[in-house]
Amino acid sequence: MPELPEVETTLRGIEPALTGHRIAAVVVRNPSLRWPVPAAVGRAQGQVVSGCRRRAKDLLIELGDGGGLLLHLGMSGSLRICDADDAPRTHDHVDLVIDSGRCIRFNDPRRFGALLWWDGRPEEHALLRDLGPEPLSEGFSGEHLWRLSRGRKGAVKSFIMDGHVVVGVGNIYASEALFMSGIRPSRPAGRVSAARYGALAAAIRDVLAHAIRRGGTTLRDFVNSEGNPGYFAQELLVYEREGNACFQCGTPIRRKVIGQRSSYFCPRCQR
Repeated sequence: MPELPEVETTLRGIEPALTGHRIAAVVVRNPSLRWPVPAAVGRAQGQVVSGCRRRAKDLLIELGDGGGLLLHLGMSGSLRICDADDAPRTHDHVDLVIDSGRCIRFNDPRRFGALLWWDGRPEEHALLRDLGPEPLSEGFSGEHLWRLSRGRKGAVKSFIMDGHVVVGVGNIYASEALFMSGIRPSRPAGRVSAARYGALAAAIRDVLAHAIRRGGTTLRDFVNSEGNPGYFAQELLVYEREGNACFQCGTPIRRKVIGQRSSYFCPRCQR
């Protein structure tokens, strides 16, 4: 599933092609995505894109006359830039045709993605209004994590993957950040000290920023807007390395299911 670095990589790929250009047409071949594509997305036709940005794992395309499009990549979705007259491939569900003759094309084999419309401020949309801070923003810190964790008995890994706590820390990057900060993923969130949360917040920022620089992580489906994979998978420290030696101490990496997700950790380095 595309996580924050993959969505940010996608944003940086499509933003130059969209901003300042007029959307000539919105072509919906299959409206049956995670939620039905609403007829309101047709309001984008004829409007100039004033900006593109990311909130959590959602892409926001802002339009000059107000409102805009919210696009979520879901489990297997990707966007690519192509010529508007290129023949669509299987699972190419939506085109945003631009006045340049180019096209932003949304492909989603599993159809868990979404294309929605928002009016007013996008932060007030039902999918966005209750989210936590961005992990690369000034509003995110170890103190923030420590404060919200008090009294919580659930695993710290599940805690940092909760979008109400902090957005965009998916399964891969949660495992990596917990390893980097020496915290076992199954440790109760309420039993992690303020100092260790400081280290964890720093590790989350570091691993996400580095993954963005490397173009995201491709394990199965993700490709960027040019159809290329991300390269951070080559640098994973623990994720999907069960049985391999820890890079720090040589102990075999273990796997444990936490919150119905596979979690990878070093039993010696992480406490």
